[in-house]
Amino acid sequence: MTFIEWMAVLGVLLLILALASAYLRWLPVTTSLIYLGFGVPIGELGIGLWEMDFLLIASWMEHLTEVAVLVSLFISGLKLRMPLRHPAWKSAYVLAGPVMLACIAGVALLCHHLFGLSWGVSVLIGAILAPTDPVLASLVQVNNARDDDRVRYGLSGEAGFNDGTAFPFVVFGLLLIEQETLAAGWVAEWALHRVLWAVPAGLLLGFLLGKLVGRLAIYLRARHADTAMSPNDSLALALIALAYVGAELIGAWGFLAVFAAGLGLRHAEMRAAHQSETPSEELVVGVVPHAAEGGMAPRDLSLDAGEIAKPRVAAGVLLGDILAFGGQIERALEVLLVTLLGVLVSVHWDWRAVPLALALFLVIRPLCVLLLMPRRYLDRPQQLLAGWFGIRGIGSLYYLSYAITHGLLPSETDDLIPLVLSVVALSILIHGLSTQPLLSRYERRRGSTAMPDATEGKG
Repeated sequence: MTFIEWMAVLGVLLLILALASAYLRWLPVTTSLIYLGFGVPIGELGIGLWEMDFLLIASWMEHLTEVAVLVSLFISGLKLRMPLRHPAWKSAYVLAGPVMLACIAGVALLCHHLFGLSWGVSVLIGAILAPTDPVLASLVQVNNARDDDRVRYGLSGEAGFNDGTAFPFVVFGLLLIEQETLAAGWVAEWALHRVLWAVPAGLLLGFLLGKLVGRLAIYLRARHADTAMSPNDSLALALIALAYVGAELIGAWGFLAVFAAGLGLRHAEMRAAHQSETPSEELVVGVVPHAAEGGMAPRDLSLDAGEIAKPRVAAGVLLGDILAFGGQIERALEVLLVTLLGVLVSVHWDWRAVPLALALFLVIRPLCVLLLMPRRYLDRPQQLLAGWFGIRGIGSLYYLSYAITHGLLPSETDDLIPLVLSVVALSILIHGLSTQPLLSRYERRRGSTAMPDATEGKG
């Protein structure tokens, strides 16, 4: 498929989405499912515009999916405003830690005993499919910086943390394939460098960088009253790049650093707002594009130079611009990558993915949440909901591309590629059909009962 053909396909899809948006929002499906459904007929099962093997595009898919995940992780961190000791965070820590590790083990056991795959490939598949996706799971994550719902907050924090904490186990799977057996030497070295150092170092570096840069940016914008003219989108891209590169230079995980950089920038805003419960961006909700300058200008003309010079207002415009810019980038990359997944899955479809996906979605993930999540963090209905919304997506596509470009032989990818692509597609299909009905039911339940997390731990 040529570049011109791809441009035509994406142009038609974007035009349909733009013209039919008023109707699509009433459909009980996610937009990701629409993109996937558009991509499948383009591939081998449809008109056959593309029949390319994933092995041939893995190198540039790695970078494209990496950019999508990095932007989404940064924006996810920026949306999480509760203090790190707030009760809403506790479910995120459990989901991204014990639950994720148990899911890796469950998928690895299933792949080894059901499909007869080697332990190395089985662990690698488990690690690739373990993390929930920060891009495609946006519908079930926090709506805004005020949202402290335990389920939404837990899923948002999980998506931010586990895209980095799953990486050590992707590397572990690759090492196990290479070494063929467990040995104390390489396992100890992996644990020391890839877990004990890389995880906390990435989080600390990203958080400090985001907090320091955020404070400096807010100070300069308030001092010089140039908030309306400042290129805040450039600041976001710079912070993502510096956090990622800095983490790579010290041997830490870049994904965790970028997520933590978003958290650090949000904490800089909280400091400027003097820990107010009202997010600063809500003070400037009328921010719109300024055509003449190419920047952002407040619609509310009452925000004169004196008000813009206030640190909290400067922080509000800064974060409002970044959130809007990040949302646009996320949507554009989601359209491209999920459509591409639809094309690829028609080439690499594997029926073995059906029992694997059903086991992961209906048994392994829900059971791990029920067994490992304390009831004081999530009640039983919330546990079931969090167990179901383990959406797989673009993060798994990145790890698949990474594994292929880092030492796997073509023969070792015969099972890996079809299983991963098919499970991700099934996740988009099954979760895409169930997300909105389940969320609507959950919101009705929240509205009719007094939720303990609505008031607990505030301040």
